[in-house]
Amino acid sequence: MDRPGFTASLVAGGVAGVAVDLILFPLDTIKTRLQSPQGFNKAGGFRGIYAGVPSAAIGSFPNAAAFFITYEYVKWFLHTDSSSYLMPVKHMLAASAGEVIPFSLVQFPLWESLKALWSWRQDHVVDCWQSAVCGAFAGGFAAAVTTPLDVAKTRIMLAKAGSSTASGNVLSALQGVWRTHGLSGLFAGVFPRMAAISLGGFIFLGAYEQTRSLLLEVGRERP
Repeated sequence: MDRPGFTASLVAGGVAGVAVDLILFPLDTIKTRLQSPQGFNKAGGFRGIYAGVPSAAIGSFPNAAAFFITYEYVKWFLHTDSSSYLMPVKHMLAASAGEVIPFSLVQFPLWESLKALWSWRQDHVVDCWQSAVCGAFAGGFAAAVTTPLDVAKTRIMLAKAGSSTASGNVLSALQGVWRTHGLSGLFAGVFPRMAAISLGGFIFLGAYEQTRSLLLEVGRERP
């Protein structure tokens, strides 16, 4: 079991985090305003969609770096044969160790599975751009199935102080959305969310793989 380049994973993760935040922050702002109970226009519409980008980018470097070094370490620690049926479980554990949210538990095992399938079909390991495409598909699917949870989070964040929704009860928030807006309310903003996260998956995971590959190559060329 070879020890992977943890330093490369650390730096590549940080670079990927900054890249995706700089490019996709405005789309996330639009998605949040679409999910606002007061409506898109009253929530701000297209005004100030770049506000907060610098601070988000600065904060994303250490967060993404910490996530990926944890993810790679847990994968290395729980090493199993690539053909093992336990591979998805390993990737779920690695993702949950890095960031305990349902989105990561869906996205990363699917990303790894798509890479493995593509590698098998072409009889060699996927290139960085192919990994990015797998990341886009995995991100879009994860975005779709976790949209109701994202809607609930948005409603809780925007709820008036003292209301039942503001207490942070996700099930209560989901029930409230279902009663007032039905299924369409639970999936409010699903298409911009899918578009943003698919593009984000392409940039984030593609940038990570490309940067990590370059850093490992530089490390191997050093005497």
